[in-house]
Amino acid sequence: MGFCSMLLLSNILLTAWLSTAKGEEKTCSLPYIPNGIYTPHRIIHRTDDEIRYECKDGFYPATRSTVSKCTLTGWIPVPRCTLKPCDFPQLKYGRLYYEERLRPYFPVSIGKEYSYYCDDGFSTPSGSYWDYLRCTAQGWEPKVPCLRKCIFHYVENGESSHWENNYVQGQSVKVQCYNGYSLQNDQDIMTCTENGWSPPPKCIHINPTGKCGPPPPIDNGDITSLSLPVYASLSSVEYQCQKYYLLKGSKTITCRNGTWSEPPTCLSACVISEAIMERHNILLRWRQSEKVYIQSGEDIEFECKPRYKKAKGSLPFRTRCINGHINYPTCMLNHNTFIH
Repeated sequence: MGFCSMLLLSNILLTAWLSTAKGEEKTCSLPYIPNGIYTPHRIIHRTDDEIRYECKDGFYPATRSTVSKCTLTGWIPVPRCTLKPCDFPQLKYGRLYYEERLRPYFPVSIGKEYSYYCDDGFSTPSGSYWDYLRCTAQGWEPKVPCLRKCIFHYVENGESSHWENNYVQGQSVKVQCYNGYSLQNDQDIMTCTENGWSPPPKCIHINPTGKCGPPPPIDNGDITSLSLPVYASLSSVEYQCQKYYLLKGSKTITCRNGTWSEPPTCLSACVISEAIMERHNILLRWRQSEKVYIQSGEDIEFECKPRYKKAKGSLPFRTRCINGHINYPTCMLNHNTFIH
């Protein structure tokens, strides 16, 4: 470095030191946050001043923090509102590669993409074993990352293929049943669904009279009308469940070609008693009664008895009744609590 260059650098450093000595401080420009507002509002934002910002409906902070600090290089992190980011994807029938390593970094901004794979029996929309999941303004794409694979080779009481033909969820195939037979509900088309072929690849005998016998019985429920020995084709009946049971499926079934359509099922309720809660050292948080009935699908919340605390590894206090089954949390005696 030449003498002139060294002299110039010395003058710049001296000027900076004099500015600081005179009390001149570094300031930041007023924050500009499209689709967001901030507080506090100051005429001048000096170094180390902080603002807190929030975004309008439909927009979200671009970073995990909603606090930004004025620094020598400007606002850190930059206060910015973006469209809704993507939370960690809950893939049905698949997983992200290295998902446990990636999980702490969610939610992520629009434009991010991650590789994923599907379980056995499923494939990506492109037909490959793996593909990319992309965060868009409308959420994760593709909407259905893993599609069921269906194989058509044999149909009972119908024309079968000599080769195995592969289909994916949403695709259909026409089935040729033998004379006097048809698929369930008098159909001749099977569709590959999330749960497999619908209707199943089975041709059933067609009742030539088209009439049906009594409706099929269901557990914990019955039809709402008097049962008849014979029903004409296209006749319908309705089902209802006993008290505290939840009806799943269509409550109405119809007679077609001598066969009733699929009847509903009645899901069992959950019965919670004092004895059960006593064993787990818990109480109902919101209800005070000796016995409680909870319909399938309903949530219930517990809490620890006085002087007890949640046991390590216990299930959550808020749980759901699923067809008569409920998972109970457990509490243990809090030894840090003293009785006076």
